[in-house]
Amino acid sequence: MKAPEEFLNVISTQLNEFLQNGKQTSEDIRKNVLALVQSQLSKLDVVSREEFEVQQEILAKTRSQLEQLQSQLAQLEEKILPPKP
Repeated sequence: MKAPEEFLNVISTQLNEFLQNGKQTSEDIRKNVLALVQSQLSKLDVVSREEFEVQQEILAKTRSQLEQLQSQLAQLEEKILPPKP
């Protein structure tokens, strides 16, 4: 994963290259900056909001299942193991 400073330096350098041309319209500049930012973000170790939310749901279900299994295990242990004095 790139350091934030390196990430910003790359964007700044490429943005300066775009702006030095001077013949681009504001729409061209907007498109180029958007493409530049998207390109740099794709290089970072991040996930989309959608993927993050899916993983949160999976984790919640897994935690719930774990709690149920722990409860079942405790009940079985109570039946099998003699009570501690």
